[in-house]
Amino acid sequence: MTLPSLPPVSRRTLLALSSATALAACASKPALLIEPGRGSGDLGLVIERESGSIGVLDTTARTRLGTITGLGDLSHASVVFSRDGGRAYVFGRDGALTKVNLITGRIEGRVMQAGNSIGGAISTDGTLVVAQNYQPGGVKVFDARTLEPLADIPAVVDGKASRVVGLADIPRNRFIFSLFDAGQIWIADLADPRKPQLTKFANIGKQPYDALVSPDGRTYIAGLFGEDGLAKMDLWAPQPRVERILPNYGRGEQPLPVFKMPHLRGWSIAGKHAYLPAIGRHEVLIVDTDTWKEVGRIKVDGQPVFVMARPDGRQVWVNFAVPDYDTVQVIDTQTRQIVHSLKPGKAVLHMEFTPRGDAVWISARDDHKVVVVDTQSFKTLAELPARSPSGIFFTSRAARTGF
Repeated sequence: MTLPSLPPVSRRTLLALSSATALAACASKPALLIEPGRGSGDLGLVIERESGSIGVLDTTARTRLGTITGLGDLSHASVVFSRDGGRAYVFGRDGALTKVNLITGRIEGRVMQAGNSIGGAISTDGTLVVAQNYQPGGVKVFDARTLEPLADIPAVVDGKASRVVGLADIPRNRFIFSLFDAGQIWIADLADPRKPQLTKFANIGKQPYDALVSPDGRTYIAGLFGEDGLAKMDLWAPQPRVERILPNYGRGEQPLPVFKMPHLRGWSIAGKHAYLPAIGRHEVLIVDTDTWKEVGRIKVDGQPVFVMARPDGRQVWVNFAVPDYDTVQVIDTQTRQIVHSLKPGKAVLHMEFTPRGDAVWISARDDHKVVVVDTQSFKTLAELPARSPSGIFFTSRAARTGF
């Protein structure tokens, strides 16, 4: 049977409908930032603090794949990743929590959750994202998929709100954090995220400024800005308690003015030793993780900010506060000697190792670049443009406790 011919107007109408349908289909499928079928395990990102953007990185090809904009104030930003490494949760200084899809290069959600935020963490099972806040203080809990708010935990002691620092995930969907203004450590059990169960530890020391969790999730250490020493908790103990370690490490000596607060994270533990920055001193402290007693000190060129162990523990890389923030020094953990010094650029703010430690990526803020350095030969492997870069974060963090 032969169908009758359509009149010219009907043909034009059909063509228009067909074109509209095709355009709608294209609009519903956002262009990919990376090619289809590619995994996310060797992706990463660099924070571009002044432009409110992030650069997406390929750590295998040592290239920059693209830029994602519209993330607000990133002057003190940090990042955690979904379990599959495909999504990043960016905590901005302006209190925003932004969910970014690294595959499509698009923002999937954004919530202004505080007035001033300095970081966050993601739960063991990847279902919860938690933000730590300076203003108004406390922590907030969100559904990782939708960013729906689930709980608000004010950090209030004796009627006064405290800034929260040192937030880290620990096993079984629990989080541990320190209260800078109250001198306390709290553990929040989020088995039911809408009804947090809190355990509080008081009198841990003056002004805990940051903290780390050991790679096995057993030990939490908070640095104390208000005094020499650190606060330690054994989270495997039946009844965890706070112990003081390294008391009076600066005894008898006048501390130097502190130009930038040091950072502590799980990456400063190498083998049976922790390598920690000494507040107001040009030293890295070496601590035996069996006894938690000091076993050595290494003199360095300036006040350490990040003291980071290479993934295999053989090296520790150190960067510094002003006026020495163009310098990076490398410590050999076998000899406890500085084996190399380099100047990768002006204002080195952060370093990140590739998962097996073959290279380290370094942000040089004032030179507007990221420098990739071979950790064996110390040769520069690549330099990538970035606008005032600061933090560098790789998706391999998704598989690590405390990151």
